[in-house]
Amino acid sequence: MTILIKNGRVINPATGTDETLDVLVENGLVARTGKSIKEKCDRVIDAKGCFVMPGFIDMHVHLRDPGFEQKETIETGARAAVHGGFTTILAMPNTKPVVDNPDVVNYVHNKAKTVGAANVLQVGAVTKGQQGKELSNIEGMVKAGIPAISEDGKSVMNAQLYREAMELAAKYNIAVLAHCEDINLVNGGVMNEDANARELGLGGITNSVEDVIIARDIMLSRDTGARLHLCHCSTKDSVSMVKHAKMEGIHVTAEVCPHHFTLTSDDIKKIEPTVDTEKKVAVEADADTNYKMNPPLRTKEDVQALKEGLRDDVMDVIATDHAPHTFEDKNTSMKSAPFGIVGLETAACLTYTELVLGGYLTPMQMAEKMSYNPAKIIGIDKGDIEPGKVADIVIFDPNETYVIDKNTFLSKGRNTPFDGRKVTGKVRMTLVNGQVVYEDKEK
Repeated sequence: MTILIKNGRVINPATGTDETLDVLVENGLVARTGKSIKEKCDRVIDAKGCFVMPGFIDMHVHLRDPGFEQKETIETGARAAVHGGFTTILAMPNTKPVVDNPDVVNYVHNKAKTVGAANVLQVGAVTKGQQGKELSNIEGMVKAGIPAISEDGKSVMNAQLYREAMELAAKYNIAVLAHCEDINLVNGGVMNEDANARELGLGGITNSVEDVIIARDIMLSRDTGARLHLCHCSTKDSVSMVKHAKMEGIHVTAEVCPHHFTLTSDDIKKIEPTVDTEKKVAVEADADTNYKMNPPLRTKEDVQALKEGLRDDVMDVIATDHAPHTFEDKNTSMKSAPFGIVGLETAACLTYTELVLGGYLTPMQMAEKMSYNPAKIIGIDKGDIEPGKVADIVIFDPNETYVIDKNTFLSKGRNTPFDGRKVTGKVRMTLVNGQVVYEDKEK
């Protein structure tokens, strides 16, 4: 299968390329790039006016499979990924059963291969059952192909146990993806600790819930030499600590999610309680639970610090923390609803709208943070579309302005605060291993 992508603006951080070029794809690989390539091909794609970038890599996705397939499956999640331009995604281990052994790793990898959409790399849990008491079979999972370990959804509160896990991660040269949350400080909080929480009568989550564990984990990374990656950073002090750690030569990288650089707690929509006329009882409600995520939406000051951290290359990665839930799960109060929103299908447009058009990132930096840097952090030969590399490619149109419609999502999840939001930038086509796996039929 040969494909010729013509007239696109090729943006490839690995080589510093940013120019209008043709890209020839043969047998799943990038065969050649250049001006006005003339080659008889099975398909010619005109990418005029579009960015041609290495496929995005999402380091933080919840596929819910096995165990919670009513929320998402490997197939629906992988198809949502390519809809959003992601060609490789990392699946978090908080499934049922927890991914704490090679058998579950193999289940996910094998199932993903049958889908023919995004590449799926399963992350292994740090502890058995994510109970925080005993290390999981890290060596066995490394042999099964995990690129990283994580206790995502919680922190390993036993610092000595976590240190031992980091020592193993350093030994096997895999990354540690850290969800930083001091559970003892959460104290029933469901949103940011501020005036909005007090007005709603809801428990607040302070910045220190995140910052205390970030500081601890950075110190453990320093002591063990483990490659620490901080997930879904949301506070201004997270940026400061990452910057300082890098200056000290500690192996620390960090990600920011689009919801954390786009929204603040001021955006949370309040809802008045309603009455179920059939049951004649009040339906518990206080605010739109599509704005409930962990870490929570923070203040304008935090958002500004995150944007500047991304701009200054202190923060390395844009990831989604894609967390699908059913309508029934979310159709309740902030107190009762689970944390999490979907993000695979809105990340690229939000990044382009808020950060590129907003003057914080160049298109090259967008490609770095959504593809090149994630590949480097987890040690895979992706995020690069120079000749000889696997043809994982996204064609992104930076010109189209439209309104996000959750009903067009390929994910099972519709739990997004961005439904109805006007954005610019659309994924036109996604290629995985040289095959077109998603195509925007509207163009």
